[in-house]
Amino acid sequence: MQKKTAVVGLSGGVDSSVAALLLKEQGYNVIGLFMLNWEEEGENGACTAEEDFSDVKRVCAALSIPYYSVNFAKQYYDRVFAYFLKEYRAGRTPNPDVLCNREIKFGPFREYAEHLGADVIATGHYCGIAHEGGRNYLLKAKDTGKDQTYFLNQVRESQLDKVEFPLSGLTKAEVRAIAEKNGLSNAKKKDSTGICFIGERNFRNFLKTYIPAQPGEIRTLSGERVGEHEGLMYYTLGQRKGLGLGGMHGEDGRWFVIKKDLPNNILYVSHGDESPLYSFSCTAEECNFIGFEPPAGEFECTAKFRYRQSEQRVRVKFCGGKMEIEFAEKQRAVTEGQYAVLYDEKRCLGGGVITDVKY
Repeated sequence: MQKKTAVVGLSGGVDSSVAALLLKEQGYNVIGLFMLNWEEEGENGACTAEEDFSDVKRVCAALSIPYYSVNFAKQYYDRVFAYFLKEYRAGRTPNPDVLCNREIKFGPFREYAEHLGADVIATGHYCGIAHEGGRNYLLKAKDTGKDQTYFLNQVRESQLDKVEFPLSGLTKAEVRAIAEKNGLSNAKKKDSTGICFIGERNFRNFLKTYIPAQPGEIRTLSGERVGEHEGLMYYTLGQRKGLGLGGMHGEDGRWFVIKKDLPNNILYVSHGDESPLYSFSCTAEECNFIGFEPPAGEFECTAKFRYRQSEQRVRVKFCGGKMEIEFAEKQRAVTEGQYAVLYDEKRCLGGGVITDVKY
């Protein structure tokens, strides 16, 4: 009986490497596929993609599997990065990693994997999947601290056909232990952080090369001018650091970003009082559901409004392509441009882009 072929997206990191290892142990004919999505050099003049691809080569040699490299830089720029810039120009705070999953990893990457003869397509994401009754269901990972379903909320259900997530039942510590036991060179490699194409670089320096900074006033909600900002795009709702307002109004209490007035280029802040950051509902558009049909009328579930957040009880009404989401408890710093992602006890149900927040 001929072995089935599994094409694994290899990033050079330990997670995808162990995913490839596990599939090989399960008897698959495994092929590694490395994606190049960003060609610009980092701040130190080195291209981190070269280092990552070197790690991919070492892992594939250790596993005795073939590997390929594919360049999706143009698709990434057109489908993800252009959106990223547009959202920042509009004063919102986008999450390009969410879009990258739908537009690249489960788009062109998936198509290329099928071209290589993939019976199964796999990544090192911490999440699970179930294929039942012709439907695809996105499941939470065992490691709740690493669960990445939030970043997959915009992937179309059809894009999850033939997809497997080998790390669904493992913790990060277990993944590293497997890598070390099997002599993988990247067993202790540091996890990547930040937005994928920016990496460890200074975010402000990176962004100003694409969008000219427009300094403006910082004001309190009462209208008092308390400083000057470097450009609204550099600030996020609820931000505490980097405001340059230390020592004003005494040392007691912190300053918080409350809102951004794009037409007048004003950043509004509050001193000590966080209450203006708390909202009771939001609207989400560009909604995508995975293995779930929203019922007529209202329904209850849980939701996240940012990745590093515990699930919150909500009541949802889906109508006219929009979700009206009412919070059981007021939420802090729900931000336009980010995603509202819905969950039940075991599954990620999908999500949408937050377009309006009510206080």
